[in-house]
Amino acid sequence: MQCPYCLRNETKVVDKRDGDNFATRRRRQCIKCGKRFTTYERLGNVDLSVIKKDGRRELFSREKLKNGIIKACEKRPVSVEKIEQVVDEIEKELRNKESTEIKGTVIGEIVMKKLKKLDKVAYIRFASVYREFTDLSDFQKELKTLLPR
Repeated sequence: MQCPYCLRNETKVVDKRDGDNFATRRRRQCIKCGKRFTTYERLGNVDLSVIKKDGRRELFSREKLKNGIIKACEKRPVSVEKIEQVVDEIEKELRNKESTEIKGTVIGEIVMKKLKKLDKVAYIRFASVYREFTDLSDFQKELKTLLPR
């Protein structure tokens, strides 16, 4: 494994943890510079296709999913580890579906369900973009679903 800091190929595994969501986490240390970094080993799976609203198909991108969630959680007290966990859960849920083609709307609804549990503000942010809110009444309707009755 190449060190991302000094680009040497001599590293050692300091810690290894098996994840329950297709990943093995390895904490590594460079023999040369001594810096530590984390790598993830994922099981290769069949590619998932996302069917967009306009009918186009594109390959599922874990990074695109993660970036959308990070954007919604920006400046919120949500750790990177929690975001990774949510992304893992969503990917696992998608891969457990019978079809390898998944509508983007299905992914959006799963993300909203997870964000609603994780952080209400992040949920509203994501929903406002995903559901294309146009005015304050759209926000009010969504907020009413979050407020206790």
